[in-house]
Amino acid sequence: MKNNVIAGLLIAIGLTALGAFIHSGLNNYTYKDRQIVVRGLAEKEVKANKVTWPMSAKLIGNDLQDLYSEVKEKNAAMIKFLKDNGITDEEISVAAPEVYDRNAQNYSDQNALYRYNVTTTVTVTSSQVDVVRGLITKQGELMKLGVALSTDYSNRPEYEYTALNEVKPDMIAEATKNAREAANKFAQDSESTIGKIKSASQGQFSIDNRDEYTPWIKKIRVVNTVTYYLEK
Repeated sequence: MKNNVIAGLLIAIGLTALGAFIHSGLNNYTYKDRQIVVRGLAEKEVKANKVTWPMSAKLIGNDLQDLYSEVKEKNAAMIKFLKDNGITDEEISVAAPEVYDRNAQNYSDQNALYRYNVTTTVTVTSSQVDVVRGLITKQGELMKLGVALSTDYSNRPEYEYTALNEVKPDMIAEATKNAREAANKFAQDSESTIGKIKSASQGQFSIDNRDEYTPWIKKIRVVNTVTYYLEK
């Protein structure tokens, strides 16, 4: 009799445990497909910390030796202008002059007044962004030194932000936080609650000019995608 009671108790306990497992399994089955995919955006404006400014001057003439001397004079004038205004030797580079010979072209104009067109370029690469910006506005002073800079599109200054790793962690955290806030709002509207994260992926960081008028101000952007389970 005693053995029968014990056996009955064990069966009852087993059935209770089995019921709990079945209930848990049904809940997991019910909610395993209830999920939400949200995106969290983080944006930040930063100031460029690097500038590259190619300064080009064009010369024309018929004698290459004379033009070579002129190139040296123009380069010296541009370098003096830069160094007098706080740019160091390490931030200045001089490219080999580009020479265009009209007579060497298949469809040259034999009646052209000048045979040679020479372009010389001195480039500034610096972290002194504000200093270089100031020089760009003062480049007219080069005319006093006999240098007229070319205004070609290729000579526009380029601004960069090179410290992305310094802002990445905070921006990733902000994007993830914003994603969770969006998920919570959806869950609240649907009378659910947010569960665990099923998956998450970090988008690519992009760095663009804030606008065409202030290229030295950069906008950094990243979008994280997070999938949450939804629970009742």
